[in-house]
Amino acid sequence: MNAPPGSSFWQTVRLVAWSFFGVRRRADQALDIRHTRPVHVIAAGLIGAVLFVLALVLLVSWVVGSEATH
Repeated sequence: MNAPPGSSFWQTVRLVAWSFFGVRRRADQALDIRHTRPVHVIAAGLIGAVLFVLALVLLVSWVVGSEATH
């Protein structure tokens, strides 16, 4: 089974990344959710969620660590 045109994993990652911000760019309107593979959306969503949680953990540890030195 061939993938629909414009449904590469990296384009799906970009689509999911913009979704985390709650916006949709005009360029991504052509790459609709109907043209993406569900496995790509799930993988990109999980990767994005893990990166978001790691960024929050690092931010909190940095803030708490800087408060301990004062």
